[in-house]
Amino acid sequence: MDKASALRQYFGHSSFRPGQERLVDGILSGRDALGIMPTGGGKSLCYQVPALLLPGLTLVVSPLISLMKDQVAALTAAGVPAAFFNSSQTLEEYQEVFRGIRSRAYRLVYVAPERLENPRFAQLMAQQDVSLLAVDEAHCISQWGQDFRPSYLKIADFSANLCRRPIMAAFTATATARVQEDIVTQLALQRPVRVVTGFDRPNLFFDVQRPRHKLSALLSLIAQRPGKSGIVYCATRSAVERVWTALNEHGIPAARYHAGLPEEERRANQDDFQFDRRAVMVATNAFGMGIDKSNVSFVIHYNMPKNLEAYYQEAGRAGRDGEAADCILLYSPGDVTTARYLIDHSADGSELTQEAHHALRRMEQDRLAVMTDYCKTDRCLRGAILDHFGQDHADSCGNCGNCQGIFEEADITVPAQMILSCVKRVRDRLGYHVGASLVSQVLRGSKNRRVLELGLDQLPTYGLMRDTSQEQLRAYLDCLSSQGLVFTDPEHATLRLGPGAGGVLFRGERVTMTAKVRPAQVKPAKNAPEPVAAPAAPADSELLSALKAERARLARRDGVPAYIVFSNATLADMAAKAPDSLEALLQVSGVGEVKAARYGEEFLAVIAARC
Repeated sequence: MDKASALRQYFGHSSFRPGQERLVDGILSGRDALGIMPTGGGKSLCYQVPALLLPGLTLVVSPLISLMKDQVAALTAAGVPAAFFNSSQTLEEYQEVFRGIRSRAYRLVYVAPERLENPRFAQLMAQQDVSLLAVDEAHCISQWGQDFRPSYLKIADFSANLCRRPIMAAFTATATARVQEDIVTQLALQRPVRVVTGFDRPNLFFDVQRPRHKLSALLSLIAQRPGKSGIVYCATRSAVERVWTALNEHGIPAARYHAGLPEEERRANQDDFQFDRRAVMVATNAFGMGIDKSNVSFVIHYNMPKNLEAYYQEAGRAGRDGEAADCILLYSPGDVTTARYLIDHSADGSELTQEAHHALRRMEQDRLAVMTDYCKTDRCLRGAILDHFGQDHADSCGNCGNCQGIFEEADITVPAQMILSCVKRVRDRLGYHVGASLVSQVLRGSKNRRVLELGLDQLPTYGLMRDTSQEQLRAYLDCLSSQGLVFTDPEHATLRLGPGAGGVLFRGERVTMTAKVRPAQVKPAKNAPEPVAAPAAPADSELLSALKAERARLARRDGVPAYIVFSNATLADMAAKAPDSLEALLQVSGVGEVKAARYGEEFLAVIAARC
């Protein structure tokens, strides 16, 4: 069997996607590999196809139970013998996998990085012919990445203790240039084949909204997407509980997921979401990397994440099937305070030196500033993301809230002078700077006890903007911050004057603000990449509905999520081509020989009845 035959027979594709073949060829030639490919770009195939052709076992290091289960279920459905080790298994299941490895029953075995430190597992692997060691979500090995996990640092030592060094291949969707170099160093990759296919996901619509009432906005957004599957990310467990309760009270079937729930409940809730028994998952980032559910059509962030890498990874769980999907962030200034608290109280980096720990914290604060700027910018949102990852792009993508929104420019010199003057006068009176919240209270004439105790009600700027809404005042502050007229000290979270403030206060320099006056309307993606199974012609909508109903029936029968049977994109191609034989069915993108043998007659019967 060659690579093309394996791709066609097991995965139902007639050709590789951009970047895949070069990585596959490199691995098959015995070279290490580093693949940076966007979510949904087909990273898994880059090690799954070689696993079918290399002589020994392929060991896949993967960070979460959910990813392992999804990947193994999909491989098994495609006829590829695979298994996983994780904490959800019973002793009997664990021992069965052990026996299977000893008898050479599997081509791929998925493990968590912590498993590599288990002496019994290490001894078992030392007795095997491990041809390929694939590391998924490889950015976790870098302390400069957004999900640093010290357990990943053990991978290189583990590989060195095998009977022979396997080919090493690392994959991730989110890695800056610095993180890429760290991956190569920490995994000790030797002359790796490097493929960076880019970070753009044109089928995703990005938007940032600043609603006065987040929960009402969230309910409205979900109500506009009836029957669609989506994820709502919250920054804290308490926020998950509030949002989850509200959604269910409003008749929206939602599940919840966070680290404070019992493992059994987390597993059950995840299954409800994966099997489409619950349309919406409300979760912290504990519902994390590697979610392989292909039909997620929206991801809404109820709170701003700590950095742009985490946001792009979480938002990227939408639209994995290539269909148009929405990524909406509901921003409020309080999100910055929450994110800063989470950074300050994070336990990450406990195995680092004190100097490295401080350097990591400083970088986390810098990344928080980049994330905050994304939420406040009036330029192309996709461009802001691609800039962060160092990828060239057009000035306007045409498929984000800012590119589709309508903006107007206003002169805000007078309110800017009021704000800047207040920051200066508070500093002059107290001898130290205070946060933006207290400055806002002074400007709006608050009777807050702290304002009165500090005597800030005696300042000339007290109450100058009492007729300005809190939301409008926040918008002014964001504008001044984006222009460098004020900035927030990351260490103390205090508001300070920027270098240009003097020109506005004393030399008559003008300040303008660009504001969105009409929210963007979510539109289908423009110039979206061809989906995994792009239909050759428009699909018959009635036939497509019938195929989806049959898929749901078969999924229930086999006890697997619907997308494991066939993806939405595969069904769309099937409806467009309307095959009338098993031979013709094999020409549908995403239909391999095993799935055609298992499900072909049922789907052909549905097509025959309709056509």
